[in-house]
Amino acid sequence: MSATADHAESLAARLGFQSEQVVQEIGYDDDVDQEFRDAVEKLVSELADEDYDDVADAVLLWFRDEDGDLTDALVDATELVEDGALILLLTPKTGRDGYVEASDISEAAETAGLSLAKGLPVGKEWTSTKLVTPKAAKAKR
Repeated sequence: MSATADHAESLAARLGFQSEQVVQEIGYDDDVDQEFRDAVEKLVSELADEDYDDVADAVLLWFRDEDGDLTDALVDATELVEDGALILLLTPKTGRDGYVEASDISEAAETAGLSLAKGLPVGKEWTSTKLVTPKAAKAKR
């Protein structure tokens, strides 16, 4: 395995993906960071496509500015996972085609009821933002 593949696999684990998870991938296109995607797929139990019809353990959401409404995409993603699950939002880096403003991400996450955590750069073209669905226990307090 190459050093960059090792790095991608390590990054996938640091971002919260774990073995035995079913991860639903949304927004896949030919511009995604294939090395990172392959690392996530190798690490988890299953990388399911957008048509997966069961509850996933996490969501890998590739999103570009021209993909529509980010809030809607995040709300839809929360319906695919259980409370407390990871949603990893991947957007093009600053200056790249499809770049999404950090303020837009923050606003969309808040509107969708997600907790925002710091992400990490993913490859040369993408950056990640970790989002977590609220846990049911918090809502019951």
